[in-house]
Amino acid sequence: MPSVVVVGLQWGDEGKGKITDFLASQADMVVRYQGGNNAGHTVVVGEEEFKLHLIPSGVLYSGKICILGNGVVINPGVLLKEMADLQSRGIDTSGIRISDRAHLIMPYHPVLDQLDECSRTVGKIGTTGRGIGPAYVDKYARYDAIRFVDLLDPDTFEERLSQVLGMKNNLLDKVYGQAGLDPQKIKEEYFQFAAELRPMVTDTSVLINDAIKKGQKVLFEGAQGTLLDIDHGTFPFVSSSSPAAGGACIGSGVGPTKINKVVGIIKAYSTRVGEGPFPTELPDNLVSLLRDGRGREYGVTTGRPRRCGWFDGVIAEYSVRINGVSDLVVMKLDVLDKLETIMICTGYRYHGGIIKEFPASLKVLAECTPIYEELPGWLCDTTKAKELKDLPVRAQDYLNRIAELAQTPVAMVSVGWRRDETIINQQIW
Repeated sequence: MPSVVVVGLQWGDEGKGKITDFLASQADMVVRYQGGNNAGHTVVVGEEEFKLHLIPSGVLYSGKICILGNGVVINPGVLLKEMADLQSRGIDTSGIRISDRAHLIMPYHPVLDQLDECSRTVGKIGTTGRGIGPAYVDKYARYDAIRFVDLLDPDTFEERLSQVLGMKNNLLDKVYGQAGLDPQKIKEEYFQFAAELRPMVTDTSVLINDAIKKGQKVLFEGAQGTLLDIDHGTFPFVSSSSPAAGGACIGSGVGPTKINKVVGIIKAYSTRVGEGPFPTELPDNLVSLLRDGRGREYGVTTGRPRRCGWFDGVIAEYSVRINGVSDLVVMKLDVLDKLETIMICTGYRYHGGIIKEFPASLKVLAECTPIYEELPGWLCDTTKAKELKDLPVRAQDYLNRIAELAQTPVAMVSVGWRRDETIINQQIW
């Protein structure tokens, strides 16, 4: 049975939640492998909408094991609230498991995140302010980090908190002129978190590998997108983790030989939230064509309006290559239903030359001008289509051009928000 990684191919917000939810119906286990509650997945079930930030989308199906892997940074208070919200809506959360190697987001992380961003007169990252970046900084600084395995040992947690909080409070005072945090309050709060979450904490790498050995279907769920990857994204306007498919191995404790397929999720157009260059971005007077109405292009976590632009084939080819995508899923095709003309970027002009490869330099990227092909719109409703042949010919042509630029076949197409508004062209499992 295959192990499948679901990864975003743009700047996040591609619609991974819907596809992960769709594939999770057939999976035995769903694994979140990076990021934190800066992510947001929207899943629509019938008339109900679920917004998930930490918990894998598979939680909406009873009997699934949903794992928060070692690569995730976890705010335990946020996790418990999300669980309580789901339980209040009749969702069973008993299948959630947490890696004992996962790192904790502590109360000082969001404070430092927000203070750092506000202090920058230039070079703002566009962080969500949830403390994810500072938590990863501590992880890679090593000695300042606190993991779930530490939380479960009261003596170890108290010792680690005492050592780390002294440095953090000194930083808050000397650099930002802010009052320090109360260690006793933090200790009491986190000991309560430990009591509630203890039954879920385990060596999740063992669980995942055992499931694979038994031939069970394991779905690895990435947050954000490839262009927010710390190594392969538009650095420094990136996340602090590795959303790319390779991050699934490191962030969950499985070897690359255990991964059978990589499903790349890409919108039929482009969006991004936060700062940084965006070659195909639409001018303000045209943004509403995609953002409003069926597009609903506002951040799940922050509510911030997303920047919108035409489909970028340079980015598509780059992200497919970086992730080793085997199956392409095109989202939100229906958002383009009312457009008379649709533009698609096939390359960049730069200083009189043509660039076909996505540049590492943001200075170069900011000076690139997209080379567009103009395609006629189909001007009809696609939401009722159940097969590719049901789509208007011009919509099929548009999908074929996307597949050609991405150099990967289209396995699925989303034509609406609901689970059943999905065209299956090629089975994933």
